[in-house]
Amino acid sequence: MSAPTSPRDVVEALMRGISNGAWGDLHSWYADDAVVEYPFALPKPMRLEGIQAIRKYFAAAATAPLKLQMRNMVVHETADPEVVVAQWDYDGLVTTSGRSFQVSNIQVSRVRDGKIVLSRDYHNHVVLAEVMGRLAPLLARLTDGA
Repeated sequence: MSAPTSPRDVVEALMRGISNGAWGDLHSWYADDAVVEYPFALPKPMRLEGIQAIRKYFAAAATAPLKLQMRNMVVHETADPEVVVAQWDYDGLVTTSGRSFQVSNIQVSRVRDGKIVLSRDYHNHVVLAEVMGRLAPLLARLTDGA
């Protein structure tokens, strides 16, 4: 079976990889010069540039005590054949505490030649900080900078 190349197939494969915990392989869905933006990251927006930064990000994610299971995924195709908008929910589990949670997500991706070249990922970082026990320090940091 050949690798998926349509924008829809690539984004769906990426999300399946996250659900399967295949963190070490996820960077392979990105172009060498890909850019990933997290406009709602806290305490400030984050931008990853290039495959090495993306690989490092996924390697760090692999060490987090989280299991994420995608559900309710809908991929919307756009007038631009390279761009898709995906929306989905994660059923999450913090493996160290047994705490479960749900979080909704939206990702806008540009896929060219079977690789993501640009992605803007909109996740609820407050929910993620809270379930990981990092909300209070995050809020303190945000209010100290105000």
